[in-house]
Order: sequence, then C-alpha cells, then structure tokens
Amino acid sequence: QVQLVESGGGLVQTGGSLRLSCAASGRTFSSYVMGWFRQAPGKEREFVAAIRRSGIITATGYADSFEGRFTISRDDTKNAVYLQMNSLKPEDTAVYYCAVDRSAVGLSIRRRVENYDYWGQGTQVTVSS
Repeated sequence: QVQLVESGGGLVQTGGSLRLSCAASGRTFSSYVMGWFRQAPGKEREFVAAIRRSGIITATGYADSFEGRFTISRDDTKNAVYLQMNSLKPEDTAVYYCAVDRSAVGLSIRRRVENYDYWGQGTQVTVSS
C-alpha cells in the first residue's frame, strides 16, 4: 500500500524558514516525479515544485511564485522528497501536500493536480505577520 507522509510544517514568522519532508512507502519511487502542492483556505490546490531524477540527471520545476525562495530535493535511498522554504510570507500559509506522478515522460515535470496519482494528507504551514 502506497503511503506518503508529510512532516515539518508549523508556525513561523514572516521571513522565516521551514523544511518540509515527505516519506514515501509501499513501493520504490525513484523513477517517478515527486512534487509539492499547496492549498490555502478557499483556494484551489496549486503546484509548488517537483523533481525527477533519471540516472545522473535531475530535473526540477517550480511555480514562478516560489522559484528562488523554495528548493526541492529528494533522497531516493530514503524514498523521500523535501521542500526547503525560505523568506516565508503570510501568503504562503497553506496546507502543503506531497504527491507522486507516475506517468510523466522523460524528464518532464507536470504541474496539474490531475497528473499526480498519490497524495499525502498534508502538513499545515502558517506564516505570521
């Protein structure tokens, strides 16, 4: 049974940092895209970042709003993906979800919710002003 478990969320002040982790289990995910999405109250779930590795090549993709502030990484020996979030703003307050895309081709990074097959339960990030 596939399971994704996020951790690392919490309350932080504006300008602070958090590192989210996602531990995957139930199968090996090294060949799949692993990504992060977020959903703020009253808003649709949106793409944050995703990462894929093929041999020695790593491909990443970020939504424009986060590039430069957020960094995604993965450790396939641990079946884990991470999201380092710096310079956090109150508008970053949301539930952050880990997700897996099994079907992306080559080194492509897809950004639509419907492209992702497995989802975690989410971790709350709250940024105070």
